[in-house]
Amino acid sequence: MPRSLLTSTVFALYRAAGCLAAPLITRLMKKRRARGKEDTTRFGERFGHAGAPRPDGNLVWIHGSSVGEAVSALPLIERLLSERPDLWILVTTGTVTSAGIMGDRLPKGVIHQFLPIDSLPAVRRFFDHWRPQAGLVIESEFWPNLLLEARSRGIPLHLINGRMSPKSFKNWRRTGPVFRRLLESFSSVQAQSPEDQAHFQALGRTDCTSPGNLKFAAPPLDADPAIVREFRPLLEHRPRWLLYSSHPGEERMTAEAHREIATHHPGLLTMIAPRHPERGPGLAKELRGMGLNVALRSAGDPITPDTEIYLADTLGELGVWFRLNDVVTIGGTLIPKGGQNPIEAAKLDCAILCGPYTGNFLRIVGDMIKAGALRRIEETPPSAHGLASAVSALLNDPAARAELSRSAGTYAETQSEVLARIMALLTPALNRLGRNESQTHPD
Repeated sequence: MPRSLLTSTVFALYRAAGCLAAPLITRLMKKRRARGKEDTTRFGERFGHAGAPRPDGNLVWIHGSSVGEAVSALPLIERLLSERPDLWILVTTGTVTSAGIMGDRLPKGVIHQFLPIDSLPAVRRFFDHWRPQAGLVIESEFWPNLLLEARSRGIPLHLINGRMSPKSFKNWRRTGPVFRRLLESFSSVQAQSPEDQAHFQALGRTDCTSPGNLKFAAPPLDADPAIVREFRPLLEHRPRWLLYSSHPGEERMTAEAHREIATHHPGLLTMIAPRHPERGPGLAKELRGMGLNVALRSAGDPITPDTEIYLADTLGELGVWFRLNDVVTIGGTLIPKGGQNPIEAAKLDCAILCGPYTGNFLRIVGDMIKAGALRRIEETPPSAHGLASAVSALLNDPAARAELSRSAGTYAETQSEVLARIMALLTPALNRLGRNESQTHPD
């Protein structure tokens, strides 16, 4: 069978399977809604039913699946509005958490919607209503119906900050021409690192560029000054450290490490900001079951001299905890999750530790280690003792801690020109949209 026919057959089967499974998909989505993983008031958006009218004029659609991708797009959105005030911008995300953050942080007039599930009827309803003149997809969203439908409608898509982990590369390479067809849906592909660029090129996009990682363009995380002032006197005389964006399994290891560190640092406070804040109450119960004194942010629990673990299980406050902790450990690196973003902590001059599992940010972590901007626990798999030793080493050495934090801030600053490079690559495509000088974006 010719490759083109094979590829067409695969996508036809995918679409047919989606139609046949529609009742099952609907039931699964309703179960997600019941568990709080979908927004009850905006559930229709997941099936392509628009939750807002489409404004007149050129509209650019930007998609970032989860929190990290969506937040990284904010500087790009600000630049687009500055340079092209005649454009309307639609932002889609796929999670309740990211929608909440976008609702607080998107500029006035930018529209947010949930991305429709990848069923053909939902995707068609989405495009029928919004009719974007261009689309910018952040990092690694390759939904077949979404991409192929955009292409069939002549909507130019651009992959921005494209990410292709070694594991994903191996998996997609097995699909051969199938994934190549998906990549052909993009008018341009920009990778976030030379390694990602090489992967996309090997998968068929030989024209892929690598202007840098968009996450470097983000400003430092916000923090309410009143909250920082409230907490600082409670913490300033106590040794303390933070595990952020943690995953199941890492919190228990951290609690065990806390006990070991506390034998050398009386009064130690360990702060944990779980990747998914809704896990906070369950985590509090688990850690209290270990005999630890735990305070829960979402419950309004105060930090007292007896508090050992503080669970920061709220949205939008990570900037507060970075400002209050000199030593931070990256979640998702102590277990095989690939790690979370180290750049946000670097921008706030934290002394950063990570475990060995950093596949999501290999280039950044490697460069930061070379620059003396991050320390890695090489023990694989890491133990509570290894984590405790690494944290204790920094708590014991203020000079080393200060140097590590200064190097992190310097590294983040040197990478800040990435947005200009990305915009230079996008400008020709944006210019093709034309301008409507009678229309300006709302202030």
